[in-house]
Amino acid sequence: MGNNSNEKFVHNSSDVSCEDIGQGTKIWQFCVVLAGAKIGAECNICSHVLIEGDVTVGDRVTIKSGVQLWDGLRVGNDVFIGPNATFTNDLFPRSKQYPKRYLETIIEDGASIGAGAVILPGLVIGQGAMVGAGATVTRSVPPRAVVVGNPARVIGYTDTEKQIASPLALSPKSAASISDGILHSIVRGVTLHKFPFISDMRGNLSVGEFERSLPFTPKRYFLVFDVPSMETRGEHAHRQCKQFLICVKGSCSVVVDDGRSREEFLLDKPDIGLYLPPMTWGIQYKYSTDAMLLVFASEYYEKSDYIRDYAEFVKLAGEWE
Repeated sequence: MGNNSNEKFVHNSSDVSCEDIGQGTKIWQFCVVLAGAKIGAECNICSHVLIEGDVTVGDRVTIKSGVQLWDGLRVGNDVFIGPNATFTNDLFPRSKQYPKRYLETIIEDGASIGAGAVILPGLVIGQGAMVGAGATVTRSVPPRAVVVGNPARVIGYTDTEKQIASPLALSPKSAASISDGILHSIVRGVTLHKFPFISDMRGNLSVGEFERSLPFTPKRYFLVFDVPSMETRGEHAHRQCKQFLICVKGSCSVVVDDGRSREEFLLDKPDIGLYLPPMTWGIQYKYSTDAMLLVFASEYYEKSDYIRDYAEFVKLAGEWE
């Protein structure tokens, strides 16, 4: 095979038995690719990589040196896998004992796996997510999440504009959108509200009025508290329900997403509230140990109102516009 940029290339020191290799893919020195593997176009597979037969690799994937892709791994398009990243496919491995079927691990489009990361089997690394170098991933990673550590935990989200809570000290980008104590987010329909705060030696007070201070009259409320700091909540959108979030004690961060733009807000004062209209993907994380999040909802609970798959949400959000 030639070394033209538009042709497949396999270095003569590599042992490649599979035939399903896309145009423009390069397989460099001392690689082993077993029969049955499927490798897309324009991939770059660096030296000393092993790919077993029941593996699918999408287009434009980069696999750095020292990586082994075991049976059951499904790699999407535009994925980066750093040097010596380790994948597994058996939760309880024993010598000379093989499961009837290996667990399937999915790396979705645009995700990046850092050098030396360990990915346990049967997980999904979400679209556009980033796994930090040396992280040990024991649970599925949400789309666009950035995870680090052992066990890996979410520390942020990619392509997300960040804001502090107070509308009195926002970045110049958003300052122009402040009006009457309300900040209009870059995310469609989302608003941050500043309520009156009355300080008194007998105790402080903050107040709001439904349909005046808040954009709707609630039909229910719920409280979220005692959340371990590494946990992430939300990760869904609503078709019809509107929500209003106030962190009445402690602090937490909220990521809002309309399928095109994302913004992160820190709720750390009881006189600050965040409004999420329908078709807004919401995530809450970075809870302080004493955090208590109060959520008002415009509708009674209805399971069918929830959208829990991010890819489905993005598709529906485009149609909703």
